[in-house]
Amino acid sequence: MSAPASDTVAPASDTVAPADSAWRPQASLATLRERARMFATVRQFFAARAVLEVDTPQLVNHAVSDVHLHSAEVSWPTPTYATGRTGAPLFLHTSAEYAMKRLLAAGSGDLYQLCHVFRGEESGPLHNSEFMMLEWYRVGWSLEQLMREVDEILRALLGAQVGAAAQYLSYEQAFVQSLGCNPLTDSDEALSACALALGFDAPLVARCGRDELLDLMIGAHIGPRLGMDGPVFVHRYPASQAALARLDPVDARVALRFEVYRGGIELANGFEELGAAREQHARFMSDQRQRATRSLAVNPLDEFLLAALAAGLPDCSGVAVGIDRVLMLATGAARLDEVMAFTTPRA
Repeated sequence: MSAPASDTVAPASDTVAPADSAWRPQASLATLRERARMFATVRQFFAARAVLEVDTPQLVNHAVSDVHLHSAEVSWPTPTYATGRTGAPLFLHTSAEYAMKRLLAAGSGDLYQLCHVFRGEESGPLHNSEFMMLEWYRVGWSLEQLMREVDEILRALLGAQVGAAAQYLSYEQAFVQSLGCNPLTDSDEALSACALALGFDAPLVARCGRDELLDLMIGAHIGPRLGMDGPVFVHRYPASQAALARLDPVDARVALRFEVYRGGIELANGFEELGAAREQHARFMSDQRQRATRSLAVNPLDEFLLAALAAGLPDCSGVAVGIDRVLMLATGAARLDEVMAFTTPRA
């Protein structure tokens, strides 16, 4: 359960608080203590497994290319002094992934990081433009091995609240069982008919491409019903949604990617990582073309990452977990603003 409202951080003095109390923390003191306990548990978990904690920059030289993510650009009064490159912008990272992969290519071995990440156009009960992410990579591990470790850390963080034993469901199975349509074999017309039957507006469906339709259906109808008893791992997403994941060598229609749901909330996104620099470059260029089509900002690619991949990324699997959402489950909170000291509007 959430901590009682009376257990909030007290004012600095005995004076009467002003009518406008927006300065006050949004999370209770008990919740802030639970957040600190969770961080300590994460560090104990990985220390016991000899996984290296790292700290990489949040301010980076390259924006992300993914069409679904929006990087925040940072302006400095003296940009040449700040960046060393006249007119070159800096960005707040949307994930530590690129920097951590550079460390992996340099021989770091297994590593993890707890850090703040920043994503534009994300707000609501389960979103804030700045949030806490736990990301880690295991060298030589398969997708299945990493999924099992994600289950282990969720149990360490949540205890009995994690619920029943984890379930593993392919993306294809999730659609077939929940909606009766197949994301891998059905035609675009059949998927559109399925979306219309679910109540989506016809103009919206007409504007959507295949992957956008699938995202709508899993986001609004499948995901919110998953993990009511315990964690559910949805794995092997369509190849068109691979992002930075390898394709399955057994079935090239799907990528070695998974997401984790508990209580209808998506908690994590993991990959068996793509190490081929040329293939990653091609995917980034595809992203750029889509961004241009959608009138989104098109920025230079991260050549540091591509050079690291060309130098040799070891076979590995990695995952990013939204710690604030895990904290919601631990405290019984219904919204992110109940577990954050200050959300962006009050930062």
